[in-house]
Amino acid sequence: MANVLIAGESWTTTSIHTKGFDSFTTVSYQEGVHDFRSALEGAGHSVSFMPNHVAAQSFPRTVEELEQFNVVVLSDIGSNTLLLPNDVYLSGKASPNRLRSLRDWVKSGGSLMMVGGYLSFQGIEGKANYKNSLLAEALPVLMEDGDDREECPEGAVPRTFGPEHPCTAGLPDAWPALLGFQRLRARSASEVLAQVNGHPLLTVGTYGLGRCAAFASDIGPHWAPSTFTQWDGFARLWGQTATWLSAESLEPTAGPRIAESAAR
Repeated sequence: MANVLIAGESWTTTSIHTKGFDSFTTVSYQEGVHDFRSALEGAGHSVSFMPNHVAAQSFPRTVEELEQFNVVVLSDIGSNTLLLPNDVYLSGKASPNRLRSLRDWVKSGGSLMMVGGYLSFQGIEGKANYKNSLLAEALPVLMEDGDDREECPEGAVPRTFGPEHPCTAGLPDAWPALLGFQRLRARSASEVLAQVNGHPLLTVGTYGLGRCAAFASDIGPHWAPSTFTQWDGFARLWGQTATWLSAESLEPTAGPRIAESAAR
């Protein structure tokens, strides 16, 4: 099965607690990859995970270093994290442009997926800034200028779109509600497999010899609540998507269909 690299999906929170005259600071570290990683591993894929602070230094810098993987997933990792390793930002030394390397790797036959979040696509205040990066052309979607988030605190129900595809085979029409997503536009040669509030949610395509996918929402809270990540279709969706991205064979009708009632 596929050898998948996931980069991102981690954060450190610094809190200042003020109690009258006094205050103190605490720091916590969290990762949001567990359910997504379990879905891929449950489908037989091999997963390597680089949280943001590790990817900043250790994400592959060249096409050759990327060759050990079949699929790369970027999730909640802004472009600066990959563009500005310490030797560039702190020491002023030249280093390979990792977004160029990733783009060229996809063009030569690798597979890429970007998952939404506050530091994906354009992201909060436009800080993820992938629209203005070399990687943009390898994605199956077009991005807005600036902040592209659509917050849906009331919940927005995704729905499958178009003919059945290996990524969405066996999934019901309606999926559990999401609490937000990114406003994206599918490229003309891409295929939209699911929509949310009339916007592309899951879009797939090709770039050169490689395959690419864009999921406009998150794979964990807050945009993806537990009703979505614990849904039976969650594991099927991501297992099948990783298989399609890696260009391995998959029977579109394999396995039982997820019941419609499970998605509500």
